Amino acid sequence: MPEPSSHDSRGAVAGTGMGGTMDLAAGEAATLERVPGGPADGGPESRPRSLWSDAWRDLRRNPVFLLSTLVILFLVFISIWPSAITSGNPLDCDLAKAQDGSSPGHPFGFDGQGCDVYTRTVYGARTSVTVGVCATLGVALLGSALGGLAGFFGGAWDAVLSRITDVFFAIPVVLGGLVLLSVVTSNTVWPVVGFMVLLGWPQISRIARGSVITARQNDYVQAARALGASPARLLLRHIAPNAVAPVIVVATIALGTYISLEATLSYLGVGLKPPSVSWGIDISAASPYIRNAPHALLWPSGALAITVLAFIMLGDAVRDALDPKLR
Repeated sequence: MPEPSSHDSRGAVAGTGMGGTMDLAAGEAATLERVPGGPADGGPESRPRSLWSDAWRDLRRNPVFLLSTLVILFLVFISIWPSAITSGNPLDCDLAKAQDGSSPGHPFGFDGQGCDVYTRTVYGARTSVTVGVCATLGVALLGSALGGLAGFFGGAWDAVLSRITDVFFAIPVVLGGLVLLSVVTSNTVWPVVGFMVLLGWPQISRIARGSVITARQNDYVQAARALGASPARLLLRHIAPNAVAPVIVVATIALGTYISLEATLSYLGVGLKPPSVSWGIDISAASPYIRNAPHALLWPSGALAITVLAFIMLGDAVRDALDPKLR
């Protein structure tokens, strides 16, 4: 049996896998001992990934998310700076051009009042995006707060809130809008937003309640409770971050629904009213001229459909990224 030979500090001995040994330089030995993709290699195991980082990685690779995000960013841009793509005034109308088709400088033609359809379609995005975003934020905040408290404390608070939500679920949304908004004379978006928040929070409340009840039963919450964490710390630090994902998904999808609801109420005459600029108002005004001037109905309807579809696609992509069962 051969005697082991001595090596200097710059070398190393590695097994050959066949009972022998081989001399290696120190750098080569370190390379063999390093696990590919491990912490020393700077691979994915060098830092743990959270649910949100995994979701963001999946979203960046999802073409549906990228396409819907581009559409939504464009809508937000023209909502803030409509003058960037049109120099007209949506309230400037010329009856001499009523129902005329497209012409130089007016690619979408004119409606029944002689207003430029292109300009009104661009400015209508501001109303729809404002109503959708504000209503979604209000519904998400109010519903999450009430539902989260009901799911965390339970008892009488949970029972009372559940009965209240049942009452609101029994109210038809369109019928409620016809009744409540018919007495409002304001031409701003805030009565419409307030109506949507009033009838929209029960859905988010139920989602938040169930998510909080599920998160409250996890071991890390029980451990924090045993260590003396206060109810406020348990709810805000340990439960809320792990229960907010379903609320975000539902709120994102509901945003498109609120935009279509505003257009529906404006079409029925109880939402926004002239001289406000809204896709619902334009669709309602163009309906009697659908045979003579279909372009006046086509463009605002198409803009509304694309906007609602973009937000629904965004919500579907976020749902797929945040749902562990779909990975």
